[in-house]
Amino acid sequence: MSVRIGIGMFGWPFGEQQGPQRLWDWVDQAENSDVDSIWLTDRIVSTKLNLEPIVALSFIAARTQKMLIGTSVLALPLRNPTILAKEIATLDYLSGGRVLPAIGLGTEQHSEYEACGVNRKDRASRADEMLFIMRKLWSCQEFNFKGNHFNLNKVAIQPKPVRPELPPIWVGGRSKAALRRVATLGDGWLASQVTPEEIAKGKHDIEQTAMLIDRSVDTDHYGVILNFALAQTSKAAKEIAQPYMLPGKQRQDVNEKDINAVGTAVEIVELIDRFVDAGATKFVIRPTCPPDKMSEQLSLLTEHIIPHYHN
Repeated sequence: MSVRIGIGMFGWPFGEQQGPQRLWDWVDQAENSDVDSIWLTDRIVSTKLNLEPIVALSFIAARTQKMLIGTSVLALPLRNPTILAKEIATLDYLSGGRVLPAIGLGTEQHSEYEACGVNRKDRASRADEMLFIMRKLWSCQEFNFKGNHFNLNKVAIQPKPVRPELPPIWVGGRSKAALRRVATLGDGWLASQVTPEEIAKGKHDIEQTAMLIDRSVDTDHYGVILNFALAQTSKAAKEIAQPYMLPGKQRQDVNEKDINAVGTAVEIVELIDRFVDAGATKFVIRPTCPPDKMSEQLSLLTEHIIPHYHN
C-alpha cells in the first residue's frame, strides 16, 4: 500500500480581499510538486467566502493535469442525486477520471437544511438512497427507482464517468452510523478529528460489517483529514494554527496532538506513521495558518513531509 498525501482547504483561506489568482498560484504550486490530490470543503450557507466545491473543482481540473480532485466532504443530503450524479460524471469525464467524491451528512445547522428544502431528520435515509441512485445512474443505461425520498422513471445520464469501476465514493464521519454507511454503501472512509487508535478500530468495524453482507472495502481506501502547521518548535506551530482552528470542531475528549498535524517535521511524521500503522493510507492535509502563510506551509509540506512517503 502506498501512502498518498493531498492538500485541502477550509472555505477561502487566502484572505477576504484576495481574488482567484491566489487560488491559482496555490494550485500551480501543488501541481508542480509531489502532492497527490486537492480537496475542497463544502458549506452552502455561509456569511464568509466559501467556494461551491463542484464548480470550483471544475476550474481546478482545467488548470491541472495530474492531481486528483476531491471533496472533503460534500454535504450529500442537501443536493439532488440525479443532478449531482450528472455533475460528478461530467467533472470526471472532463478531468480524465480524476474525481474523488467524499460525502457526509452535512452540518448540524437546521437553517442550512431548511434553506435547501431538506428536512434535517431525513438526512441519513436521504443520503443512503442517494448513494444507491448515483451509482446506478453512472453504471446503467436506464434506471428505475422508487424510494422514500426519490422516484426515477427510466432515467439515464450521459456522459458516464471515465473509469469502468466508477468514481470511488468515500464516506466521512466517525459515528457508528457513518461506519455502517462506509461498510454497506461506500468505497472508502475519510475521517477527520480522529486518533490513530480510532482509525484502527473503525477500520476493523467496517471490515466486520462489510463481511456480513459479502462486501469489502479496499484496504487502500482509508483516509484521514488533518489540520496542518509546521514550524521549528511545537510552540511556534501551535501559535500559527490555533487562531485558525474551526470553532466548535475541536474535540475536547482527546489529546490535540493525536488528531492534528501541528508541530515540528519530526512530530508530524511520527503522527502520520501512527495513522499508517493503524491502516490509513490517504491523507488530506489542511494548512491551518494565516492567509499569507498558505504558500509557505505548502512548501514545508512538500519539502519535509511528503518525501518520507513518496515512492
